[in-house]
Amino acid sequence: MNNYKRIKQITQAAPAHMVGDGFKVRNFIGQSLWQDLSPFLMLDYNEPWQVLPTQHPRGVDVHPHKGFETVSIAWSGMVSHEDSSGGKGTIGPGDVQWMTAGSGILHKEFHAQEFSEKGGEFHMAQLWVNLPAAHKLTPPAYQDLLDAQMGRYELPDGKGSIRIIAGELNGVKGPARTFTRINMYDAQLQAGADWHFSLPDGDTLGIVVMKGNLLVNDEQQARTGDMIVFSHHNTDVHIESNNDAHLLVLSGEPIREPISAYGPFVMNTKQEILDAIAEFNSGKFGELN
Repeated sequence: MNNYKRIKQITQAAPAHMVGDGFKVRNFIGQSLWQDLSPFLMLDYNEPWQVLPTQHPRGVDVHPHKGFETVSIAWSGMVSHEDSSGGKGTIGPGDVQWMTAGSGILHKEFHAQEFSEKGGEFHMAQLWVNLPAAHKLTPPAYQDLLDAQMGRYELPDGKGSIRIIAGELNGVKGPARTFTRINMYDAQLQAGADWHFSLPDGDTLGIVVMKGNLLVNDEQQARTGDMIVFSHHNTDVHIESNNDAHLLVLSGEPIREPISAYGPFVMNTKQEILDAIAEFNSGKFGELN
């Protein structure tokens, strides 16, 4: 008898829309999935997109956040980040930016100047990760996680390579510092790969199929563009790839607290949202040109 996590549903992302003039994204996680996929609140996926050269980098100018974390993952292209806590960096293929908004921050993100001048393929994702009430007012912080720092787990016979960004897989740990237990895997599988892994009973799990066709838990087909949402119960997952596949695996210990969200603020109560707006308007999130 297996102990597979039950598949609750398979969803697709919303139609693409622009965020600023630099990110052409489709959102996989809306409010209806907050409980199923806690602590993940949003996943904006920028599918591979050919960007023309320009002298004026595309992106999103200064804007605020409070009460959660943003995680930007790069597969192709380059993005530069700067925030009011002093965090600053540029990521390229394989790198990740992990920003803790916490008690309040201003930030901006643009295609890097070097990439903008050359143009080319741009392929990225940004996640919003909730913070529990006990850490919503933590000081803002920034982690630059480079590809060389990622944990790596290799499947037998060279059938796949899994990068561990956060959490661990079979004893291999990722570099991200997190406030709750999170596993974030970036998996490249070859045709015929056979991958078993286990998670703590009660943890959430979502798998985004960025490329490929899969058989999941010996019963369900999934293909490019699907997000597989699992039940919290049980522990095991079995993936067989029919062809070359690229997956983003997101799991974590759910935060069982009320959520009150408005625009770039995610708190626990409506009053806390009103407080966040007042703090932003009074300049308490710092300064950023």
